[in-house]
Amino acid sequence: MTVAGITEIRPYLTFALAEEIFAVEVSKVREILEWTTITRVPQTPDFMRGVINLRGSVVPVIDLRLKFGMTETTRSVSTCIIVVEVDTDDGTLVLGMLTDSVQEVFELAPESMEPAPKIGTSLDTSFMKGMGRHGDSFLMILDIDRLFGAAELVDLANADSAAA
Repeated sequence: MTVAGITEIRPYLTFALAEEIFAVEVSKVREILEWTTITRVPQTPDFMRGVINLRGSVVPVIDLRLKFGMTETTRSVSTCIIVVEVDTDDGTLVLGMLTDSVQEVFELAPESMEPAPKIGTSLDTSFMKGMGRHGDSFLMILDIDRLFGAAELVDLANADSAAA
């Protein structure tokens, strides 16, 4: 069984959060940065660590570990920020995702993917495009455009505006 809407081989960037491996389409990635100074913005969601200055632009940074109910990301030599472009109803939002480490870029064929698991009605997997097989393990393929709800995107856009 393959994932609906994915009919061709696509490149994915993989990254780690704790012991889990996640992937995002390379086409959504703008750049990868080393840890840099993150300025906190008051009254933002817990998973929003703050904003960074990216060549004169204010970019919100979210901690994916916190977003997924894990412990806060701690700084290490491998910690990095993946800058992605999120398509919203109001256009494109550029944001940084704090991750434990970046792994590799590789191509996944549609036949190497399975739909996101459906485990009852209480588990929301709408932010996942599916599960990809890579070697003997699975990785979670994120749908960056659906990772955040509308209210969260408004908060992130407002944090961007407030910091500017």
